[in-house]
Amino acid sequence: MKRWRLLLFLLLTAWPLLMPGVEAVEPDKPAAAAGNVMLLNISGAIGPATSDYVHRGLEKARKAGATLVVLQMDTPGGLDTAMRKIIQDIIASPVPVVTYVSPSGARAASAGAYILLASHIAAMAPATNVGAATPVRIGGVPDPGGGSKPPEQPKQDKQDPADKQGKNEKPAKAGKPGMDEKALNDAIAYIRGLAQMRGRNVEWAESAVREAASISAEEAVKLNVADLIAADLPDLLKQLDGRKLSLQGREITLKTQGAQLQTYEPDWRNRLLATISDPNVAYILMLLGIYGIFFELWNPGYVIPGVVGGICLLLALYAFQVLPINFAGLGLILLGIAFMVAEAFMPSFGALGIGGVIAFVVGSIILMDTDVEGYTVAWPLIAGVALASAAFFFTVVAMAMKARNRQVVSGQEEMLGATGTALDSFREGEGRVRVHSEEWQARSGTALKRGQKVKVVGIEGLILTVEPYNPEGH
Repeated sequence: MKRWRLLLFLLLTAWPLLMPGVEAVEPDKPAAAAGNVMLLNISGAIGPATSDYVHRGLEKARKAGATLVVLQMDTPGGLDTAMRKIIQDIIASPVPVVTYVSPSGARAASAGAYILLASHIAAMAPATNVGAATPVRIGGVPDPGGGSKPPEQPKQDKQDPADKQGKNEKPAKAGKPGMDEKALNDAIAYIRGLAQMRGRNVEWAESAVREAASISAEEAVKLNVADLIAADLPDLLKQLDGRKLSLQGREITLKTQGAQLQTYEPDWRNRLLATISDPNVAYILMLLGIYGIFFELWNPGYVIPGVVGGICLLLALYAFQVLPINFAGLGLILLGIAFMVAEAFMPSFGALGIGGVIAFVVGSIILMDTDVEGYTVAWPLIAGVALASAAFFFTVVAMAMKARNRQVVSGQEEMLGATGTALDSFREGEGRVRVHSEEWQARSGTALKRGQKVKVVGIEGLILTVEPYNPEGH
């Protein structure tokens, strides 16, 4: 009972970490003074942890009375849902947001291009670039996070001017647009709307999606994609001072001269989300959870495997909730593990085990079926886990087969064929014998003398049936 109480306590302790809408209450921190600038940093692929971090940072800036938020960004792209949440927060923010592609050598590719265009002010450091916003489809959701080739536009045949009227005017009936075309059109409409809202170059924004166009910082300013180039953060604040912009229908003037930068760091919840939403970590958590529960069911009462397995599995399920999971891949992984477990319990000379390994590997490969950088399960990890799992279960099978062929060493079956010594001469076919240093009552159809070697040929209750032992014929 105490073990189950321990399990329940640990699960309840971990539960707040698994609920998307539940957050820990932190002690109040000193608010930034009026006129301060809040700095948020985005580095790497954009995912659920990034959108959570930006949302909390903008909310913190609003409560602290900051006059400006600087979103320093260097990203190859990311997930569509996370990107749209960030853009929605930027548009709804009562504090102006400056997205600054920095440091030199950084990029605002794919999802980063959308965020840059959606910001109140778009700034870039020298030797940075923006663009390559063509969407790719992941998990059935359009995602502007890759660089897949957009579908080619249909060629138009030349037409006689005299045939422009009449039946030739009617276009040929086209089939339904595919998923890639729908994703492309949706992304084009979205990025055009963002560019129009901020008064930026709409034609280039469309080409960034349709043609995966990418330009440098200098070209971005020249083409009205970005507003300014700043060497560093002090230079950025200097150039922003006195700049006018429109914020939620009203015109404001920025005052950044002498403003202090206050960096907003991710809290423990955001760091936890960033860790478990890494596809490789989520993959490992899922396997630890499955194996932990499996060993707990195999050996009830150990508790620790069940506790660790339950927590890891819940964390993995939460991570899968916010990641683009291919459920067919997840099903194949579970099926593969089930086959390998079945091989351990009912050996099929490798058929179930080999099938399980194949299903496990295929499921692991397609589990994160996406080209978005930073959101795939590493091949070495898949290979290592598959080989380790296969080796473990095949070792279990080999040990089981070896144990099955081993001679019996206990129980009634072990007594059959054992040899001993008659302790006295048998009278009326009954007497005592010593077998394995133990004295037994015995019966025999043959007259036996004291000290004679005997062999056990049967057992009934606590009485042995013996016969004279013949070393040559046993």
